[in-house]
Amino acid sequence: MSRWSPWPELRAMQERMDRLLEMSRERSAGEPFTQEGGWQPAADIYEDEREVVIKLDLSEVEQEDIDVRIEEGALIVQGVRHLEREGRQASYQRIEREHGPFRRVFTLPASVDPDRAGAHCDRGVLKIVLPKKPDAQPRQIEISVA
Repeated sequence: MSRWSPWPELRAMQERMDRLLEMSRERSAGEPFTQEGGWQPAADIYEDEREVVIKLDLSEVEQEDIDVRIEEGALIVQGVRHLEREGRQASYQRIEREHGPFRRVFTLPASVDPDRAGAHCDRGVLKIVLPKKPDAQPRQIEISVA
């Protein structure tokens, strides 16, 4: 006889709930909810008066497996992370990092100039820079005395 332990099942249930809550949080933040990809890389978004920057964690995703495009006012980042298959798969004790296809869609503000967008990848982080249109940048208005 062996003792039954509820912990592995509870841990798996917690991980599934965490994924559902994360998808729900992203949807409420204005990002369209799609389950087209198998996983979603974490993203940081920040902006200043000149540009909007989006950074995505894409460790071990090959550059040729990433597609970045702007369509109809949305930035679409999609690709695939392949599971390492070097004969060691049978000896894995645990596989927690997501693999397979992914897709993220971000609605762009009207102030962004899509023609000047650029992207580069460094140390597993994809950085997408979306410059703002010149007329969208803040400017000081001088007040004259009458």
